[in-house]
Amino acid sequence: MPSISTLNSSQFLLKTFFFFFSISIFSLVNARSIKSTHHHSIELDESLTYLWPLPAQFTSGNDTLTVDPNLTLDFTGNSGSGGGSVVVEEAFERYKKIIFKHGSKLAKSGEYFDVNRVTVIVHSDNDELQLGADESYSLLVTKSNERSIIGGVSIEANSVYGALRGLETLSQLCKFDYGVKTVQIHKAPWFIQDKPRFAYRGLLLDTSRHYLPIEIIKQIIESMSYAKLNVLHWHIIDEESFPLEVPSYPNLWKGAYTKWERYTVEDAIEIVDFAKMRGINVMAEVDVPGHAESWGAGYPDLWPSPSCKEPLDVSKNYTFDVISGILADMRKIFPFELFHLGGDEVNTTCWTTTPHVKQW
Repeated sequence: MPSISTLNSSQFLLKTFFFFFSISIFSLVNARSIKSTHHHSIELDESLTYLWPLPAQFTSGNDTLTVDPNLTLDFTGNSGSGGGSVVVEEAFERYKKIIFKHGSKLAKSGEYFDVNRVTVIVHSDNDELQLGADESYSLLVTKSNERSIIGGVSIEANSVYGALRGLETLSQLCKFDYGVKTVQIHKAPWFIQDKPRFAYRGLLLDTSRHYLPIEIIKQIIESMSYAKLNVLHWHIIDEESFPLEVPSYPNLWKGAYTKWERYTVEDAIEIVDFAKMRGINVMAEVDVPGHAESWGAGYPDLWPSPSCKEPLDVSKNYTFDVISGILADMRKIFPFELFHLGGDEVNTTCWTTTPHVKQW
């Protein structure tokens, strides 16, 4: 049977608990009431415009323009192979879907809109994408006027990749108004002159330690374009897995997690082409001589010994033949001038404890 002191102690703790519980409930209710009161007293400024990254130079006004869901593209470029026009035209259609994801089905016949055309002028027909490609552009957004030759949206760039960045900025200026169910551009007229501060703006993706299907990689690339990033650092191969097909040494991808978690040559080319259409280079990485245990799943001779599997066995010419074959095959897939060879975290213990490597 509990003692009197124990009962008194329990009663004290119980009363203390209910006291603080009551205070907590009171505070919560009042906080919710205050929050609710503040919520009703604050009016959000729907005209705020967020541009990311912030353009190098820009001016804006105080007008609000409506954008025609039947927005059209007027592209002008130097005569050439036509590759540049394809890049711009496909980008324009992508951004139309983003801009009018709500409003494209709500246009009424005969309805007037302030902006109904996007004029894109590109001064070069060269669509080669390498580090340092000119991504500068100017963007003018004004109200269409029958008495003026300037109206709507005008993007001028030295390359198609500058035009892509201009279209991205335009999409950020466009906002759907849920009240009137129309896409609008606030703070017009806009005049923007922009160029990247850094030539290399990259994101690293490691699909060796965590396999990702190509559709997911494409989604990541699409997201990169929204932030105007321009290099996908694709860390394809590491000690955990070797998922890429290498025609010169077809057993290498036996080091993949499973036969379903692999990338064919065609998969990789598809990713490179998809990225290029968004102004993004793909820089492949093959980490050598460390982080290469997965190579030996298909070619065990690359290991210093069965019990000591990395770094690669540098005492054999065969190892360098394999590396050369990998690089030659990957050069056909990845045209970007930069290539990453890792070189980090090379634990030399395996070399110093394996007799034939140590002797070499």
